[in-house]
Amino acid sequence: MDPSYDDFDRVVSEYDVIVLGGGPAGLTAGIYLGRAKFKTLIIDTGTAGGQMILSYHVANYPGVEETSGASIAKTMRKQAQSFGCEILTQSKVAAMQLEGERKSVEVVGKGVFTSKVVIIASGGVPRTLGLASEKRLQGRGVSYCATCDGDFFTDMEIVAIGGGNSALEEAVALTAYASKVTIIHEFDHFQAEPWIVEEAKKNPKVHFLMHQEIQDFIGEKKLEKVVCTHKTSGEVTEVLAAGCFVFIGYVPKTDAFSGMVKLDERGQIITDERLATSVPGVFAAGDCRVKRYRQITTAVADGSIAAMAAIEELNQS
Repeated sequence: MDPSYDDFDRVVSEYDVIVLGGGPAGLTAGIYLGRAKFKTLIIDTGTAGGQMILSYHVANYPGVEETSGASIAKTMRKQAQSFGCEILTQSKVAAMQLEGERKSVEVVGKGVFTSKVVIIASGGVPRTLGLASEKRLQGRGVSYCATCDGDFFTDMEIVAIGGGNSALEEAVALTAYASKVTIIHEFDHFQAEPWIVEEAKKNPKVHFLMHQEIQDFIGEKKLEKVVCTHKTSGEVTEVLAAGCFVFIGYVPKTDAFSGMVKLDERGQIITDERLATSVPGVFAAGDCRVKRYRQITTAVADGSIAAMAAIEELNQS
């Protein structure tokens, strides 16, 4: 834990804006708000940077040569703090009140903080298989983002896990880099639209292992094999793979906001083009809201839009 995150020795209860989440969307919002001279507090339940810090290699962030997500997060945090943002991390939110002119957030051991505007940037996480070896090899062959990491596996054999639209679309996209893509799916049929199934089947680089259960990921410093078992016959298959992309869904971190703001059937926060939620004075940015693409750049864009919309609202109040 970076001790600078917890050196919050000046408790001020009233702010202009409270940002709930310290990932790329939340930190970007903080940068914009702080630079506009609005008193801003960023609260995060973990470490500032969110899912971004798990990306060991980032090669597609505009204007930045290959770096790491942790490095980008560190720079963003420093920027936000340089503009006057205060940041609380490793914080447990005990209660929230988002209705009315003054919103409030109670943080265990820190007190109650109020603001005129709240930006929810709680993020989300890719759905995982829950294997210990999967966690151990994250960023070392196991990935959840083809756009982020596909290029690192040029001319290598890889695996894609899943059977929905995203899984098959991403698997086909990965053939632009990989020499072979093996799709491993738990059922004997796909849940994807027929057109993308047909496109995958027509691609000579794409191969299929159906009705499989993933057992393990093999490798010490980096991924070497994916082990799966046929769910009927019990036959064990070891697939050589330099990389494995897991596409079995995405989970927004919005449980705490259920009943407070309008969510869709997947638990994602519904926003308009200004990223305003169903509650006046409450905005949402990043992976917690309804959106198709989830990248560091799209989170940064959301943070910028939400912050500018918040500034507009504050100037009118």
